[in-house]
Amino acid sequence: MKNCVIEIQNLTKYYGNVRGVENISLRLEEGEIFGFIGPNGAGKSTTIRSIMNLINKTSGKVFIENKEFNKNDVEIKEKIGYLPSEICLYDDLTVKEMLDYHEKFYKKNIHKKREELVSVLQLDEKKKIEDLSLGNLKKLGIILAFMHEPKILILDEPTSGLDPIMQNVFYELLKKEKQKGTTIFYSTHILSEVSKICDRVGIIKEGSLIKIEKVDDLLKNSLTFVTLTAKDNKDIIKDMNVDIISEEENTIKFKTNMLHDELIKKISAYKIDRILIEEATLEDLFLHYYQ
Repeated sequence: MKNCVIEIQNLTKYYGNVRGVENISLRLEEGEIFGFIGPNGAGKSTTIRSIMNLINKTSGKVFIENKEFNKNDVEIKEKIGYLPSEICLYDDLTVKEMLDYHEKFYKKNIHKKREELVSVLQLDEKKKIEDLSLGNLKKLGIILAFMHEPKILILDEPTSGLDPIMQNVFYELLKKEKQKGTTIFYSTHILSEVSKICDRVGIIKEGSLIKIEKVDDLLKNSLTFVTLTAKDNKDIIKDMNVDIISEEENTIKFKTNMLHDELIKKISAYKIDRILIEEATLEDLFLHYYQ
């Protein structure tokens, strides 16, 4: 069993009477990429800012390697690389000046890793921060988060602003970090990213964590779409108690949580002219939980 690196216990944050998140509990293991998904406003950034102690929690605790994390704990902060969804830096500095400044916060020599990241992400150090495009600003944020080789990466919408080629470069960086044993908390609303790189996923809805599961298991077991053409459609709908998506003449489409063996046994009792069984995509599952 792998070591627990991050443990969140009953994290709750209210803004006055408005709920941000409520009773969020989860554990992240060493070397795991955990996808934290939900639409904008679901509570992803509130959760991350509470974990990072950038905002005060209403209640709950966060443990890093079995030690409670508070805002004054410098030792734990050194182990974390944080990439916020919106990057605000010193506009009048050049990229080089910003990276030089960041290096000085660390006792160990992190210059070699910095140079490697600058090269891989193709960032011009001579440019002023105020002149950077959104994509290049995100590259700078990634370098700042990764260059001290943290044991934990907390990433909030990390690929927003990156072009598709650079997104793939970034995914390769994440895979290398995972191989080193880095634990990665990956918040996003882009569902295709999760199936590419994440081991597990947590779905947040209206401030509550409604599902935690391995990505493979989520895709395999949760939802199936069936399109069939038959004269007995009304009997099929009644007997199987399925969730109809569309119906046109003798063709119906429905979704079901039944295992394939059970589904085929039930359908075989009817005379079917045509049938199509499709696995749900991550996008389908996400919409299913948000309806």
